[in-house]
Amino acid sequence: MPTYHKPESKTLQELKNIAHKLRIHSIAATQASNSGHPTSCSSMAEIMSVLFFNTMRYKISSPMDPSSDRFILSKGHAAPILYAAWAEAGLFSTKDLLNLRKIDSDLEGHPTPRLNFVDVGTGSLGQGVSVAAGMAYVGKYIDKADYRTYALVGDGESAEGSIWEACHFAGYYKLDNLCVIFDINRLGQSEPTSLQHQMEVYRKRLDSFGFNALVVDGHDVEELCKALYEASVTKDRPTAVIAKTFKGKHFPNIEDAENWHGKPLGDHADNVIQYLTGLMNGDSPSNPTPPSPIKDSAKKVNIKNIKLSTPPSYKLGESVATRFAYGTALVKIAMDNDRVIGLDGDTKNSTYSEKLKKAFPDRYIECFIAEQNLVGVAIGAACRDRTVAFVSTFATFFTRAFDQIRMGAISQSNVNFVGSHCGVSIGEDGPSQMGLEDISLFRSIPGSTVFYPSDAVSTERAVEIAANTKGICFIRTSRPNTAVIYDNNEIFAAGKGKIVKQSDNDVVLVIGAGITLYEALDAAKTLEASNIHVRVLDPFTVKPIDEKLIKENAVQCGGRVVVVEDHYKQGGLGEAVLSALAEVRNVVVKHLAVDRVPRSGPPKVLIEMFGISANNIVKAVNDVLKL
Repeated sequence: MPTYHKPESKTLQELKNIAHKLRIHSIAATQASNSGHPTSCSSMAEIMSVLFFNTMRYKISSPMDPSSDRFILSKGHAAPILYAAWAEAGLFSTKDLLNLRKIDSDLEGHPTPRLNFVDVGTGSLGQGVSVAAGMAYVGKYIDKADYRTYALVGDGESAEGSIWEACHFAGYYKLDNLCVIFDINRLGQSEPTSLQHQMEVYRKRLDSFGFNALVVDGHDVEELCKALYEASVTKDRPTAVIAKTFKGKHFPNIEDAENWHGKPLGDHADNVIQYLTGLMNGDSPSNPTPPSPIKDSAKKVNIKNIKLSTPPSYKLGESVATRFAYGTALVKIAMDNDRVIGLDGDTKNSTYSEKLKKAFPDRYIECFIAEQNLVGVAIGAACRDRTVAFVSTFATFFTRAFDQIRMGAISQSNVNFVGSHCGVSIGEDGPSQMGLEDISLFRSIPGSTVFYPSDAVSTERAVEIAANTKGICFIRTSRPNTAVIYDNNEIFAAGKGKIVKQSDNDVVLVIGAGITLYEALDAAKTLEASNIHVRVLDPFTVKPIDEKLIKENAVQCGGRVVVVEDHYKQGGLGEAVLSALAEVRNVVVKHLAVDRVPRSGPPKVLIEMFGISANNIVKAVNDVLKL
């Protein structure tokens, strides 16, 4: 192991001075905005000083350089000191720090990627380690580059289970390019944290997760320099630097005191700044020079214009589950672009992401049954456009990671989610396994695209389109086999639906997706025996919904519409259609959906019992014709 060389006394003093300057900037910024968290910033001032001005390698001219070290501020409420560090490094003027939290400033209360030095939005606590682990995984196993990843975590948020999901992941994959720094300042928002300063408890926990766990005085810059050096030379284990700190450090009469969380210093500010200024000894550089990347080790990548390596190749009428077609398509786009990766939560033999593992094992990441970490790792993996990530599990299990998904949208992430086993049509496994809220969840995400392909051909095209679509994408796949209804050369686009059955005599428009599209087609055959003709529409995407197609065909069918979906009524396909038709006069919509908690049983029985079968569609068509 290389020998550690203690920094010169002058260097250590400069780092101490920079820490105090960062404190002063944090106080001034929060005073100007009359809001913020100066005491939370103060506890981590020495950590930030050593990281940004001694340890991390980055380019001021290009904060997102692919070869630069990564830094994730998981305790996002300490944003002012992050902004101060970049300003002190020379990225922008320190005067701009006084614009903190102003409506026309991107220096928001918690970091977002509106800023060119922020990879992901943070502030919903407990998520930063997962994102950092995703970055580190890509750095070690996919980029195979020299950059390191650092995450700074608050002790309060370490009560979140997602932190420990991420630690398990990092230890399991031996992410020795990851360093997680715990700022153990003892105080939470409303009272002391559960462990306060029980440093040995933290050390034992992190050691048990496979970390090289180091307890340090978080206000001693020399101890921090040594610990971060040790992290850089430790092999086959991630490092946790467990820093004992004090909230409001060096704030007279405020240090380690309760009831100061999230409050500017007010009348105390001038006295505290004067005290901090007096602590600064010797000359402090006006523009300290940060380290730069050692070398450009992360190659340029291209993740645009991704295609299926070969077009779909199915026979009309062939019976194929859309989840199976997803696995086929994932391999095809992976063959076209070596930056396509797949992640799963131990459901790969059900979602069929196992096809990617078999074809390209180095591009499949098993995240086990830890869905919050699964999503966070994917968000980290997609940062800086290093990969195109597809994340799969049962649709219903994404609900437990809703917060991570919405933070992915705030982070401007391009991540593709694939949820299988949707609706009552999964059968005997029962309601705990049935995705019945998933469309609602993903429709509510800003900027999202929600695909609901009904056959194998449209599923493959959905995967291809999602790979090239910005923002959060969701592809809903089904467990049962469904017939191929589209020609292999059929063209699909987000926001463009398909009419799959029509005549000049259609009196009702029936809209279904997935298994209910086939129930609609069966109902159409039954109704034709009674000389009632209905038109059947496949939306392909629920968001954006094809408003033009729906409106035109609703009017052509006399303003009578039936929507049927294997989902709860709230927030699904039906409400998307109702929104599309809200301003169209003389249109009536009959909405069939699962209206109560379902139960175990054979799929056909459940579809009938919960009102979304062909028989129920026939009844709904007859009912709407009477209105």
